[in-house]
Amino acid sequence: MLYKRSSALFNEAQEYIPGGVNSPVRAFKAVGGTPIFVKEAKGAYLTDEDGNKFIDYIASWGPLILGHAYDPVLNAVIEKAKKGTSFGMPTEIETQLAKLAVSMVPNIDKIRFVNSGTEACMSAVRLARGYTGKDKIIKFAGCYHGHSDSFLIQAGSGAVTFGSPNSPGVTEGTAKDTLLANYNDLKSVQALVDANKKEIAAIIIEPIAGNMGCIIPNEEFIKGLRELCTKEGILLIFDEVMTGFRLARGGAQEVLGIDADIVTFGKVIGGGLPVGAFAARNEIMAKLAPDGPVYQAGTLSGNPLAMSAGLAMLTALNNNPEIFRSLADKTTYLHKGISKVLTDAGVTHQINRFGSMISVHFTNEPVVDFETSAKGNNENFKKYFHGMLNNGVYLPPSAFESYFLNDALSYEDIDITIKALENIVDDLK
Repeated sequence: MLYKRSSALFNEAQEYIPGGVNSPVRAFKAVGGTPIFVKEAKGAYLTDEDGNKFIDYIASWGPLILGHAYDPVLNAVIEKAKKGTSFGMPTEIETQLAKLAVSMVPNIDKIRFVNSGTEACMSAVRLARGYTGKDKIIKFAGCYHGHSDSFLIQAGSGAVTFGSPNSPGVTEGTAKDTLLANYNDLKSVQALVDANKKEIAAIIIEPIAGNMGCIIPNEEFIKGLRELCTKEGILLIFDEVMTGFRLARGGAQEVLGIDADIVTFGKVIGGGLPVGAFAARNEIMAKLAPDGPVYQAGTLSGNPLAMSAGLAMLTALNNNPEIFRSLADKTTYLHKGISKVLTDAGVTHQINRFGSMISVHFTNEPVVDFETSAKGNNENFKKYFHGMLNNGVYLPPSAFESYFLNDALSYEDIDITIKALENIVDDLK
């Protein structure tokens, strides 16, 4: 395929936008080459500025669960925009979306809308600290909760040390209150809790991780987290920005059978428009301003366009819960197809899958955490990514990102995807 127009646009963008992109993964740094610039999309397909068409496996990193330009969402936004785009005042549709979301998700009574997943996770941690009166949090290596300072932390010299910032601009003072544990390793969490008795406000986790590939929690680990938090008076925060309203009506809480204390949302809840949210039981949310002392605000929070898109999307999912089974079945079909091609060709690989999330890792070791995910053969991944791209399949341009399937994908589309892999598999041996 030719990408002349995308290349020219990328060169121009780099003159005015840092790195030529407004979010780093878009720059193709992990895979090399020039990012494609999208002109339009419909259903399961993207069209770039050069006129090339691609089957899309990121769905705008998750929110477009029913495909691009889904008519009920588009129509809702268009009709709402005719009446004004933002007021900075309450609107009825905020309550309509809140009521629907609360009815779909177990274990939450109230929800506050914000403008991004980053803002939702940042606010959830502030609320947890305000509610418990404690300062420290535990996060997991490889879990991404947005770019708030508290979350840009890497490991110290051992399991019980303080974290240190891994981005300039994050202060040591901020970093000292974030402790880092290993995913699927309950002992690492227990060690941190034991070393910081009565100091930990919250443990925040992606219940099914999507930022080191798709990583599934083992049952002992996720149940153990819930039990530990209950025993120690620590709030368990599920970051469901990716999994919320994607894995089931009630998200990861429903499919794992685990109640979190605070849940964050994004992506699907906005139907493709910028939105995030955090939710909890009444006694926790009562601490939030204006009812309580924990401050959070936003001029565009709950703006009518995002609320109308979210309401249309959640209404469709709530009325048609079979969509989640359809998506899971399609993802299983993709998994089996990819695995057969790679196995028959003798290509070392692992595939992780949960619901409509899936990732392919070029390694012979099961991928259960960030350390094992990082052992994948990145040179093979680059060949895989560009080979599939040149065969009309757009995958996440990083080995550390989950695919997100959308229900506009047909089995024919998936067969085309598997055929594309057959075309390039010799390059992966």
